[in-house]
Amino acid sequence: MHLHTISRRAWLAGALALVATSAAAQIAPDAAVRQALAPSGKLKVGVYLGSPTSLLRDANGAAKGVTYDLGQELAARLGVPVELVEYPRVAAVIDAIKAGQVDFTVTNATPARAKDVDFTPPILALELGYLVPQGSKVTSPADIDRAGVRVGVTQGSSSQGKLSSRYKNAMLVTAPTVAAAIDMLKTGGLDVFATNKAILSEMSDAVPGSHILDGRWGLEHMAIGVPQGRAPGQPYLASFAADVKANGLVQRAAERAGLRGLAPADAKD
Repeated sequence: MHLHTISRRAWLAGALALVATSAAAQIAPDAAVRQALAPSGKLKVGVYLGSPTSLLRDANGAAKGVTYDLGQELAARLGVPVELVEYPRVAAVIDAIKAGQVDFTVTNATPARAKDVDFTPPILALELGYLVPQGSKVTSPADIDRAGVRVGVTQGSSSQGKLSSRYKNAMLVTAPTVAAAIDMLKTGGLDVFATNKAILSEMSDAVPGSHILDGRWGLEHMAIGVPQGRAPGQPYLASFAADVKANGLVQRAAERAGLRGLAPADAKD
């Protein structure tokens, strides 16, 4: 666009200043950014099956999930192909990020994980809760910390880390995958399972007679995570996170995946 008057130039300069932050993620990345965020020439997206925040597959094998959708979007903006790398559970995805084996994921940005993973500001929050199978001795959160109560968590999850010091009498039981936890609930191996309500809702659909207890025991603050040491790409990635949140892409990805358990906008830990 060519401007021919000083007033028009001044107006344009002011307008550009107002939109600079939101538009930053839409500017084509330079070679340094592309090299930092996708050093192999592909964006390796780390996912685990069974969570709408990560990856779900329908009966035909079609993929959806917040990590999956946002990974596709970032790769398109970077102008590189996607390589989807599947792991059995979230802890394995985090380990892969730490080792630089994958370039991108969306997960709970805990202080412990932030020691080894670089996170953007959060893009959504999820309530943490409990799922109980039909006939469970647990009918409310007050019933949990009792001798003989078996509380399931996914091995290496942030829920395991938080709950390992919370309960003095209940027994924490780790499941290797979400699918394994579903089987344990069906066969009476667990009295209750703890994680975010997005995953609990998916599990409840697969365990007849189960239900999520009222209330929450915390929040997960989901953010984009990438390996440390990729500083040249961090400003672009932060702008990308702000842009996909503001333009509704995060919300649409959540809706497409059927994500439930979103925390209210004003929710506090």
